[in-house]
Amino acid sequence: MTDAARSPQLNPVLKLALELGPLGLFFVANARWGIFPATAVLMAGTALSLALSWAKLGRVPVMPLVTGAAVLVMGGLTLLLHDELFIKMKPTIVDCLFGAALLGGLAFGKPLLPVVLDAVFKLTDEGWRKLTFRWGLFFFALAAANEAVWRTQTTSTWAAFKLFGVMPITIAFALAQTPLILRHEDKSGGGGAAF
Repeated sequence: MTDAARSPQLNPVLKLALELGPLGLFFVANARWGIFPATAVLMAGTALSLALSWAKLGRVPVMPLVTGAAVLVMGGLTLLLHDELFIKMKPTIVDCLFGAALLGGLAFGKPLLPVVLDAVFKLTDEGWRKLTFRWGLFFFALAAANEAVWRTQTTSTWAAFKLFGVMPITIAFALAQTPLILRHEDKSGGGGAAF
């Protein structure tokens, strides 16, 4: 059994609110006041989201923790140096980190996806390998998309893409993995990747 399966889990609606809330606030603040105030709002919202996760779970899952740290560092640089480049590159850096960690772990025989996604379901080893490979490639595709959008579009379009493009694409990709998950579900009560 994975640590995630033994640990308390967030209600899915609350989990989605904690993930989307800071991004939604960022989008609204950017539309009203511009990228620099929006960056400060994103940092505050992210810190609050991490604190609420800690209060509810007694821990912060890996993915929000890494993303939150990147928001605080890159957002801090954005505000300190008054350069929006840093906050725009944050998704590229985070997505590349996740992609490299997943594919790198896979290369060493350790599918890290259950840890990264705080997964509560159990799969066979083959299922974890396949799902990890797909998610690793997906994170690199998100990084490439972020680079393309922020380099070719306005800041407002990029902010909208983060909320109305990346999130629906990620949800659609996750749902598209359902057949693989069902096919490789570990029904034995044992097996699967041990962490």
